[in-house]
Amino acid sequence: MRDDRRRRGRHSGKPQSSANMKAAMYRRPKQNRFAVFSIIVVVIMLMGVMAVDGAHLVRKRDANAKRIEELKAGIEAENNRTEELKEYEKYTKTKKFAEETAKEKLGLVHEDEIIFKADGTK
Repeated sequence: MRDDRRRRGRHSGKPQSSANMKAAMYRRPKQNRFAVFSIIVVVIMLMGVMAVDGAHLVRKRDANAKRIEELKAGIEAENNRTEELKEYEKYTKTKKFAEETAKEKLGLVHEDEIIFKADGTK
């Protein structure tokens, strides 16, 4: 009874001949080979895509690392500039700065100072 079930075709209730069974047995490995080949091709394609994307990500990571270093250098430069500006701010609050600015921009002098001007002739 079990042998009859195995030998019957899918849609017919009749058992298949031995020639048809052999043909069916040979067809299955070919179908399996095609399926395995197809899977291998898909896996290889996925590996190729991943390799290309991986290389792109490595380049992007390197560019970002370089940018981070540049930004750190810029932050350090700005911190130095901030310190210089704080020192200049302290200097602008001194009496010496006020005197120098008055001399340079307004032409003012102390009461006991004497100014000598050249006449422009040699």
